[in-house]
Amino acid sequence: MNILLIGSGGREHAIAAKIAASKKCSQLYIAPGNAGTTECGTNVNLKVDDFEGIGKFVVDNDVKMVVVGPEAPLVAGIADFFASKEQLRNIMVIGPRADGARLEGSKDFAKQFMQRHRIPTAAYKTFNKSTLKEGQKFLTTLKPPFVLKADGLAAGKGVLIIEKLKEAQKELKAMLEEEKFGAASSNVVIEEYLSGIELSVFVLTDGKHYKILPSAKDYKRIGEGDTGLNTGGMGSVSPVPFADKAFMQKVEQRIVAPTVKGLQKENINYKGFIFVGLMAVTGADGSLDPYVIEYNVRMGDPETESVFPRIKSDVVELFEAVWNGNLNTATLSIDERTAACVMLTAEGYPESYRKGDAINGLEKVKEGIIFHAGTKMNDKGKILTNGGRVLCVTSMADNLPAALLKSLQMAETIKWKGRYYRHDIGQDLLKRIIEN
Repeated sequence: MNILLIGSGGREHAIAAKIAASKKCSQLYIAPGNAGTTECGTNVNLKVDDFEGIGKFVVDNDVKMVVVGPEAPLVAGIADFFASKEQLRNIMVIGPRADGARLEGSKDFAKQFMQRHRIPTAAYKTFNKSTLKEGQKFLTTLKPPFVLKADGLAAGKGVLIIEKLKEAQKELKAMLEEEKFGAASSNVVIEEYLSGIELSVFVLTDGKHYKILPSAKDYKRIGEGDTGLNTGGMGSVSPVPFADKAFMQKVEQRIVAPTVKGLQKENINYKGFIFVGLMAVTGADGSLDPYVIEYNVRMGDPETESVFPRIKSDVVELFEAVWNGNLNTATLSIDERTAACVMLTAEGYPESYRKGDAINGLEKVKEGIIFHAGTKMNDKGKILTNGGRVLCVTSMADNLPAALLKSLQMAETIKWKGRYYRHDIGQDLLKRIIEN
């Protein structure tokens, strides 16, 4: 069948590679794609929010399946758009409708959903411009650090963790009154800080049944040792060593199953990915307990670049089962090896950064996988930087140290002016392994 994948980042390149390898895929289109996705299919010059243009392309090119990579078109209702059009309603859209996408589109909705279905999460309250003073007073009742979250989509930058009360009160004012994150922060969730270690668990669901994909941990800060500004993600590893069978059983029983059942109870017909951002908190008995930090309604980036290489099953068969509501009959097979990815970024990222620099050394990489995130090809066939996060290098090995070493060696081979990457991805997990 002909398939359209929507998106342009490293996540989409990783998904595209798996779709292209499927025996069920005749032709893969990627809209808009990047220089790397041309290796998997044909890039199409369409914007991810151009629903009319996407719909026309689907009809004109006999596309049977649309896989939605990023969150913005899901929150904006691309699945609803397809369902509303006679020519499009039978197209298999992998991604939730707008009512399900609220799990990511509104932090307040997500927190209320968790409360309704008794899913463990941090205590919270939500405030708006008219209740700013109450919000500032509420901050005085909490212990630092203080967690402020823009209710809406803020490109991964709407969460602030602040050590000092006065600064937190000042930032709350900036978010609500000065629109620091635009409309996304017209409401702000203030929540209790959870101390622990973060990880991500990914779920594929048809609305009733689900498959739990490999766990992963990503690294958001720009600087070594998790310092500096937040980014879209500087690297990831999968699986997470401490997410053992006992921990994952807790995740399934306390979080995944209640989430899917909750969606059913609320008549939300959810077909797609659920990304569960977790904090593993040490309980009274010394074991780790999972708490939900956030939901996303798509795969993570750069977690996809370490999770998808480990999927051995035909992903198109899995997607078909999602659409048909029989995911319980499908088989999910996972590579037991460890995957580690390191993100290479442009000079200046995550603030203003350079574009258009020639990338050298790609042809020297003989092992591992290169996923393009922010690249383009010029008229002469040369690959140039075209984003803040430019390339992601992924390696697989029998253990975490070996996978990390391979990825760092790959990263060092690829160069352009101002190229930057973190050398300490996964080091916290290695330290934890040694200590335990």
